[in-house]
Amino acid sequence: MAKIKICGLRRNEDIEIVNQYKPDYVGFIVDFSKSFRSISIDELKILTSKLDSSIKSVGVFVDEEMDQVIECFKYVDMVQLHGHESDDYIRMIQKYGPVIKAFEIRSIEDINKALSSPADYILLDQGKGSGQTFDWSLIPSITRPFFLAGGITLENIEDTKNIHPYAIDVSSSVETEQIKDELKVKEMIERQTIRCQ
Repeated sequence: MAKIKICGLRRNEDIEIVNQYKPDYVGFIVDFSKSFRSISIDELKILTSKLDSSIKSVGVFVDEEMDQVIECFKYVDMVQLHGHESDDYIRMIQKYGPVIKAFEIRSIEDINKALSSPADYILLDQGKGSGQTFDWSLIPSITRPFFLAGGITLENIEDTKNIHPYAIDVSSSVETEQIKDELKVKEMIERQTIRCQ
């Protein structure tokens, strides 16, 4: 049964929604000015303090200073790296907690690079929060647990079962006008739960 991660939480209302419907993971984009979903560390501290303890929290970073990422382990269970972080950088961060490393997938070479990562989990995506899918046929039959992201919607979630992700990661598909939509979050989680029974 694939788990589900709702990414890009940034408001108290978002926390109320996920506390009600209980996804397995939630993500918070920290200090990344290119994303409207970005929040400060102070905001992260406040939001995660209100999160149901059964939901794992993930701090999402792009080419951030190592000290900043380590600092956030005070407030999150895991971190997710979306930049050009080296294997050595990942290993240093792992001394403080689990790491998800994201990879942009364009070819089988990108898949092989992801599979060789020392991160605890890999995340396969089309780009940095692009909301678009990549060619899922590139994903081989692998035993390594991976998060699948990029353009997963209620219309195509059924297709993910054939590639057996550890978890699916959604953000824009559960929003309306860039705001997390309670009904869409509810339906996505219910659809995933029903699909996996």
